[in-house]
Amino acid sequence: MLLTPETTRTSEHVWSRDFTLFFVARTVSVLGDHMLIPTTMTVAMLQAGHGVNGVGYALASHTAPLALFVIYGGVLVDRFTPVRVMIVADVLRLVLHAALALAFATGDPPLWLVLGLLALSGVSTAAFQPGYASVIPQIASDVQKANGAIRVAESLMTVAGPATAGLLLAFASVPVVLAIDAATFAISAVCLLALRLKIPRSPRRTTIHRDLAEGWREFRARTWLWGVIVIWMFYQVTVNGPFLALGPSLITTWHGEGTLGLVLAMFGLGSVFGGLVAMRFKPVRPLRAGAVALLGTVFSLLAVALQLPPALIATGYVVQGAGAAFWIVMFHTSVQTKIPPDVLGRVHAYDVAGSLVMRPVGQVAVGPVSTGVGAEPVLFFSSAMLVVTVGLLLAVPAIRGLRRADAT
Repeated sequence: MLLTPETTRTSEHVWSRDFTLFFVARTVSVLGDHMLIPTTMTVAMLQAGHGVNGVGYALASHTAPLALFVIYGGVLVDRFTPVRVMIVADVLRLVLHAALALAFATGDPPLWLVLGLLALSGVSTAAFQPGYASVIPQIASDVQKANGAIRVAESLMTVAGPATAGLLLAFASVPVVLAIDAATFAISAVCLLALRLKIPRSPRRTTIHRDLAEGWREFRARTWLWGVIVIWMFYQVTVNGPFLALGPSLITTWHGEGTLGLVLAMFGLGSVFGGLVAMRFKPVRPLRAGAVALLGTVFSLLAVALQLPPALIATGYVVQGAGAAFWIVMFHTSVQTKIPPDVLGRVHAYDVAGSLVMRPVGQVAVGPVSTGVGAEPVLFFSSAMLVVTVGLLLAVPAIRGLRRADAT
């Protein structure tokens, strides 16, 4: 067991100076992210005349580089310390998102330019993401409580982000929202610079290939971990990827941009509830409990598929947000407490890559498929595949039987 009595106790010292700074950095950054994707980019691509296919391409162009390059981000984090790498990534994203704002401010930018800037932003995010997992165990005495607190903040920002974006888009313009999004990365970088956290650089001088190989060995040695990722790849291509592109597009087309912001805000409120529950409820078998919570996503899928009124669609998104938040806290805490710290960045990078690599496939394919067979059949299919996903998670003994680290 990797946790010590010091790190497993529930403590009032979770809110240390470093954790508070990290919490602010993460919160502000997520605010900008949820102003950008999917709300602002959905509206921007539709206004620029790129249609639903353009929305899917934009989302995929950001996600695909993240999935492809995040394993190299894990190597950088384990070699150069996570905070250094995260600060550089924030600065790069500040520049790229400012360029995106400028592109839309000068007219309707060509599709290739938007996709290129989003792809470079995805590469920068690939460097940032592994550091997130590596820092949490170093600054929090109760890892699950810390993950829960951050998830609550992220969820609140999923409310504030779409709501802010929707309000600004009603009275201002897409470039204004993009400029505010860029500024959030500057605030995040300043908070990270203020951290006093000292994580020593690795003394190893091995090749990148050997670092990747070591991380891969640690990843594949845990059936519960690679089992979740393989199942998640199926989930991304059949459920999450299609719904992320199709759901907001349909809601915008049927009910307008303001309704989209409200519905996504309701998802955030549900996530707040799920995060709060995860802070207090510590199941002995966290992945089993998290898998059951994921079933809540079926309500939002069916609400959109059946073209229910906006209030019922919003209710479905609340239930989805609660289940998704609870699953995320259960899974992230399992990874952060059961993987050795010196390889955590690389192992987390492999799980991020595997989790995301198939999402762009679903996002890109949903446009042509929904054009051919209709949007509703696609969403009914995704609903059925969600149930299959949860069934697969519960069918693997290593996943459903994994015990919480401090309950072993």
